[in-house]
Amino acid sequence: MRRGRPGALPRGTAERALTSVRAAGPAGAADDDRAGPGPAAHGRPAGERREASRLWHVTLSVSGAEAPVQEVRRALEQLAHDHPFLLTSRYAGDHAEIRYWEEARDLHDAAAVALRLWGEHRSSAGLPPWEIVGLEVIDRETYHQRVAEGYGPPPAARMGVHPY
Repeated sequence: MRRGRPGALPRGTAERALTSVRAAGPAGAADDDRAGPGPAAHGRPAGERREASRLWHVTLSVSGAEAPVQEVRRALEQLAHDHPFLLTSRYAGDHAEIRYWEEARDLHDAAAVALRLWGEHRSSAGLPPWEIVGLEVIDRETYHQRVAEGYGPPPAARMGVHPY
């Protein structure tokens, strides 16, 4: 691939040279401000835009056989230490709930990461062998709307690992 100025072709060439032109989009933003480097850098076809990441509020619920509460707390603290994106965890001897923000392209990606979280860190953090029994993934706007209307989860003011 050769980059060059738009316009007349150099003598002896059969094709136009590729150019980098910043096209203005909504609110005066340039195309590559929204989509990152040009399509050739990411293997995308020309004209296809990369979606911007969004923030998703994730609530992951797990439960299983009774485990010593001190071990559950220690494991959740280790998980929070390994992954500081965790906002808050609540736990008891047979269940726990983890809340955090995930940055992802769409809901499917955020949910996929959340569904892998417990299993992938079970041994490294010493998590109990519990199964995922609930998952809620909502976008940032919905989270803030729920909080403003008084029926959503409280803002994550109490960060950390807490008993129920």
